[in-house]
Amino acid sequence: MDKTREIAWLKGAYKDFEKLPKAVQLNILRQLTVVAEGVNPDDAKPLKGFGSGVWEIALRYQTNAYRSVYAIELDEAIWVLHIFQKKSPKGIKTARQDIALMRSRIKRINELIK
Repeated sequence: MDKTREIAWLKGAYKDFEKLPKAVQLNILRQLTVVAEGVNPDDAKPLKGFGSGVWEIALRYQTNAYRSVYAIELDEAIWVLHIFQKKSPKGIKTARQDIALMRSRIKRINELIK
């Protein structure tokens, strides 16, 4: 059996996580634990525009959609980049501000692990 990887949180991502409904928090933690054990959950898919190693977990709860974005190729840990309730003004696309935030957080993680 492979070693379970650590789940590492950026402070901003964890603060966003704490604001979510408890049922969503539990589901996200379950999904991230599966990832840490080396398996891609059914709800996970590569996040377009970020290259390999950045994944998105899409969850539905009641009438809302939530996203958990994590990176698996930056370090030995699973880095949680961003967690948010999806409220795109243009259909299924992720809002530009969320994309920009994820890019800046990837840059910050790369600076931390060097």
